[in-house]
Amino acid sequence: MAAADLGRGDGSAPQPLGPSSLAWRYFSDWRGMLVSLWAGSMQNMHPGLGAGVEEHSRFFDERWERLFRSLYPIAGVVYDGPGAARTAREVRDYHLGVKGTDRHGRPYHALDPDTFFWSHATFVMVPVLVCQYFGRPLTESQKDQLYAESLQWYRLYGVSDRPAPADWRGFRAYFDRMCAEVLEDNWATRAVLDIRRIGKPPALPWLPDVVWRAIRVPVTRSLLWVTVGMYPPAVRARLGYRWSRRSASALWLLGRAVAAGWHLVPFERRYHPRARAAWQRARGVSVPPVETPPRNLPPAEHRDDPRHYTPDG
Repeated sequence: MAAADLGRGDGSAPQPLGPSSLAWRYFSDWRGMLVSLWAGSMQNMHPGLGAGVEEHSRFFDERWERLFRSLYPIAGVVYDGPGAARTAREVRDYHLGVKGTDRHGRPYHALDPDTFFWSHATFVMVPVLVCQYFGRPLTESQKDQLYAESLQWYRLYGVSDRPAPADWRGFRAYFDRMCAEVLEDNWATRAVLDIRRIGKPPALPWLPDVVWRAIRVPVTRSLLWVTVGMYPPAVRARLGYRWSRRSASALWLLGRAVAAGWHLVPFERRYHPRARAAWQRARGVSVPPVETPPRNLPPAEHRDDPRHYTPDG
């Protein structure tokens, strides 16, 4: 494990982001849910990350709950202001014991800088993809700014930023190289992509089970289709998916419809509750960071596990 470099190379402490940043504007936008399967599968394709999920994670026992509760501390690293460094250390420490040797005899640790930064790299790409496919694409200047801000929040974790390229251009080269040379088709990736029998989201207790079973197939097929469309060609090829011009046109039309409808959503309703509370604080409203509701908590017997985010109360 390498968890160091709490400062920026110049000896100063990393600073949290604020409301003037592009990260605040785009990171916890609800359109990001359309990119969630992309992010999860791209993360798991990293050999070390995939091994950690396969050997340590209970994600597949509570897929919705794990996804929705994880959004709170992950968003907090961007939006918690003076408390963001503490949130980042908590997120980092959930991974302290995730280590071992994979089925190919390769040692891994979730806090290995190359592994941890790849997870972060997928989060960097989420707002880029949201804007590209479901909004107005970011300019190269905005991507430069967003990437610089991502390094600012990454350094709050206290994990070495040695693998991090210096700028957006270098990051794109790094990302393309990872897709072409490092990512692999493994059990954890296939497992996260298999959502055919996923249960009803806990936020929809009122939805009859029979209705969920009826809509689950078109919903999950559509999400997988969108995910495949957003994959880099090298990843799509490695996983054996095909993508036609007709599909690309259909995804473009879907994206334009989402973008048009998005303008009708009130500003604060566009954001995850953790981000929404941050925007309220930026306007002078005294509200604490929002924690996940009880419906997303892990099973009672696992709430003392240090690998789980389980807020008090």
